[in-house]
Amino acid sequence: MSYVVKVQTSASRMAAIGTAILIPVAFILPLFASRSLLQDLFFIFTMLTLAQWWNLLAGYGGLVSVGQQAFVGMGAYAMFGTVILLGWDPVPSILAGGIVALLLALPTAFFAFRLQGAYFAIGTWVIAEITRLTVAQWKQLGGGTGTSLPRSATRDIMFVDGIKALFDTKTSVARDILAYWLALILVILTIAAIYWLLRTRRGLALAAVRDNLQAARSVGVDPDKIKWLTFLAAAFGTGLTGALIYMQKARISPDAAFSVVDWTAYVIFIVVIGGIGTIEGPILGVIVFLLLQSLLASYGTWYLISLGLIGIIVMLFAPRGLWGLLSDRTGIELFPVQRRLVMNKKLSKEK
Repeated sequence: MSYVVKVQTSASRMAAIGTAILIPVAFILPLFASRSLLQDLFFIFTMLTLAQWWNLLAGYGGLVSVGQQAFVGMGAYAMFGTVILLGWDPVPSILAGGIVALLLALPTAFFAFRLQGAYFAIGTWVIAEITRLTVAQWKQLGGGTGTSLPRSATRDIMFVDGIKALFDTKTSVARDILAYWLALILVILTIAAIYWLLRTRRGLALAAVRDNLQAARSVGVDPDKIKWLTFLAAAFGTGLTGALIYMQKARISPDAAFSVVDWTAYVIFIVVIGGIGTIEGPILGVIVFLLLQSLLASYGTWYLISLGLIGIIVMLFAPRGLWGLLSDRTGIELFPVQRRLVMNKKLSKEK
């Protein structure tokens, strides 16, 4: 009797087929979708990307950061800086945002990794606040009041003319279509990269570091290296996303770009209610978050109170989130990473 190690499940095979169908449909969606729908999907894709990177840090790496807004803001300001000060096009400037966020992550990790648990979380928030206050002194980019992208940059942005000709639409709509496509590409690459990582030996090492640091060391895992790689990768992806968000907004200020509520609290809420430590969790969480926002946003302060109460209820009655609750009852895993030892029926029959 022989056995093989398998990761894929029947549900994951069906999910792969469904994804292969949905991705082309998503790319051609601007042909028949309204502008408001594209804007909602842009919001979903960018928040999902932020949530997946935070989930990689906290859910898989055990690094609970509440300072990810530092990388959102720094990526956004780097994009604005290269456009306004260097005259770059906004699209390639998004990459500059990711690189600058990566550079910021180096000193951040150097100091934050000397802290543990709640001190690590508070330390990342403090560093983010220091970064916000520092950027607010940058007079060339509006200082504390912020600035907007030059009209020439938003009018002549790369690919917009081609999109206008293709869809026979206005410049503003063409910019929304471009932002939607870029967000779609970014979220696909993010989920694919994280899923690939989790299925490699580094993914196993990351989970080992999260679960038991000393046990991970005993089997040859270098926890410092794994934590550094994870933190830097999350910073780069978060910086790219921040740059893309503010390319679409075309207006920036330190308080908005470094908002702990918009870019960290909401992201944590999405991951927690969806299911931390799973790829499917943030996908479900961002949909629930959008629905709650649509229903409750007009209630002002009660909106935030409602989100907090919902988060507490989910944590009490479904500690693994809504997806964890669903998965426990149905056994469905769309992005399985757990290795399973199963009997190889084909080889057994041949013997």
